[in-house]
Amino acid sequence: MSNVILLNEKDLRACVTLDREAIDCVEQAFRILATEEVVMPPILRLDIHAHNGEVDVKTAYLPGLDSFAIKVSPGFFDNPKLGLPSLNGMMMLWSARTGILEALLLDNGYLTAVRTAAAGAVAARWLAREDARRAAVIGAGEQARLQLKALALARDIRSATVWAPRADAARQFAETMGRELGIAITPCADIDRAMAEADVAITTTPSREPLIQARHLHPGLHITAMGSDAEHKNEIAPDALAACTYVCDRLAQVRVLGELHHAIDAGTVAADAQPAELGEVIAAQRPGRTRADEITLCDLTGTGAQDTAIANFAHARATARGLGLSYEA
Repeated sequence: MSNVILLNEKDLRACVTLDREAIDCVEQAFRILATEEVVMPPILRLDIHAHNGEVDVKTAYLPGLDSFAIKVSPGFFDNPKLGLPSLNGMMMLWSARTGILEALLLDNGYLTAVRTAAAGAVAARWLAREDARRAAVIGAGEQARLQLKALALARDIRSATVWAPRADAARQFAETMGRELGIAITPCADIDRAMAEADVAITTTPSREPLIQARHLHPGLHITAMGSDAEHKNEIAPDALAACTYVCDRLAQVRVLGELHHAIDAGTVAADAQPAELGEVIAAQRPGRTRADEITLCDLTGTGAQDTAIANFAHARATARGLGLSYEA
């Protein structure tokens, strides 16, 4: 017999926020990916086209952590018509020594949102110029808000622009996030204006057609691209990607899911290219930004390593506060 802790979204929101400790947790996951014998199988993906749905299953074992997570993450994009959220999900935490179930984290995708934003902050820590002050956000959804908030923890952001497919969403983003962060945010009618003076740009859309073009690049820019987490998604034009110093979260994934595979298919990047992973940059195994005028791009598709790291982090914080319900299994 063993005890299983059940943590719901309310519990997890009470003990895990997007703060520097969460960012440090995700950064350590990147470092472990580069320096330890991590076991991380390919993402299991289930598409349910009849109901405009998809389900991703991610997992990883990280040496040094007591437990590993298995995350199930559904997205059913017609749900708003039914009065239901598009995204939900849960994480299961298992002992890495015995395989015994330790906790069920019924987060409805909250922990994924936090670790994804934290990964964006890690990318900015290691690739954006230290004097970066102006941000451009492409997209205006939940992850766009979290990404800008995370970026503000990594760099002294003093102003931002935002573009979104819906102008009203961009205006609402500018008003809400400007008030929350205490900075001026300008909604833009087109991407050209949004990108014109950015030091750091974040793309957060499910676009199937490239949004960032080569004309949007300028010296010193850093781009964090995190919307392309499926084969059909594409935010960065292949010739724009080829003009950047490119870094990714996991090379095996971005060859299938990320921006890189579009550039390879287009012939702007060699099929056998071996770009650096972010963990390798963090561990000083590969260079990241080497000049102030360099243009850098980080392609984030999300990894099971990040899920295991944030699940361990959340479980430790929840246990310390006595949160959750304990069941005998």
